Amino acid sequence: MIIDCHGHYTTAPKALEEWRNRQIAGIKDPAMMPKVSELKISDDELCETIELNQLRLMKERGSDLTIFSPRASFMAHHIGDFNVSSTWAAICNELCYRVSQLFPDHFVPAAMLPQSPGVDPATCILELEKCVNEYGNVGINLNPDPSGGHWTSPPLSDKSWYPIYEKMVEYDIPAMIHVSTSCNACFHTTGAHYLNADTTAFMQCLTSDLFKDFPTLRFLIPHGGGAVPYHWGRFRGLAQELKKPLLEDHLLNNIFFDTCVYHQPGINLLNTVIPVKNVLFASEMIGAVRGIDPQTGHYYDDTKRYIEASPILSNEDRFQIYEGNARRVFPRLDAKLKAKGQ
Repeated sequence: MIIDCHGHYTTAPKALEEWRNRQIAGIKDPAMMPKVSELKISDDELCETIELNQLRLMKERGSDLTIFSPRASFMAHHIGDFNVSSTWAAICNELCYRVSQLFPDHFVPAAMLPQSPGVDPATCILELEKCVNEYGNVGINLNPDPSGGHWTSPPLSDKSWYPIYEKMVEYDIPAMIHVSTSCNACFHTTGAHYLNADTTAFMQCLTSDLFKDFPTLRFLIPHGGGAVPYHWGRFRGLAQELKKPLLEDHLLNNIFFDTCVYHQPGINLLNTVIPVKNVLFASEMIGAVRGIDPQTGHYYDDTKRYIEASPILSNEDRFQIYEGNARRVFPRLDAKLKAKGQ
């Protein structure tokens, strides 16, 4: 089974964006604030967006199942207050749940959290609990920078995050560390902010002893880990200077990387540096990089091609990247598949 651990609902019906624009306008003018009930999206509309886009490409590219969460750049936790964020998160999470109900063999939901700058992360727990208990979510997306590129929150090792971690451990779910839109002109959202955040999150974990407090906590760092694999020697050396254990023991029981690296040399590097057990297949297709690579004639985000063409992976390695590791990192997903006899 080819399991894509990183999919976003980037093709949601236009009505969702229109409602969001009204919500944002309502922050300044409460008379313009829409009611949740005013958002009308039918099952037929959801089916159309999925069948023409994500599902069509999954079939063309040979993937079977996608862990599906709200569009990352739309999370925009820096906009409004907690009430705005919680309403928006609930709407987006419900849509992903509905997609998973309409296409249960192809999509499993993961939740965005109603984070807001300066607000206690513990306020996110009610939405997290609802998504796991009522929607069957198998994971969450955790934004280490709700400020949108200004990094006003404490590092992920800070105890203010612990209530979320405690709930993750209780439910045995991982978090994908994923920022949202950058509102800092210095950082392009997908070309800089995302990759900065991936690297920053890894370093925050490296300099701390977070996983001593939470030995079963699991983070998935997307986009191939940002700069991490490329600078593995630097991180090993810094850990050594900080008197930390070897990275294999210090972090690699808890941190995993996806394959959203959009060229063959990058995938080859990832699979050379990072142990196979720590790599999960992903594409984030119809996401940040949607074009065709003129050097190959294929879409950049058709990442299965890179795994198939890798000169260093065995068939067993490919099985682990495509399926085995995802079932281990997302045990609730594994349970769902086993319940179907898969």
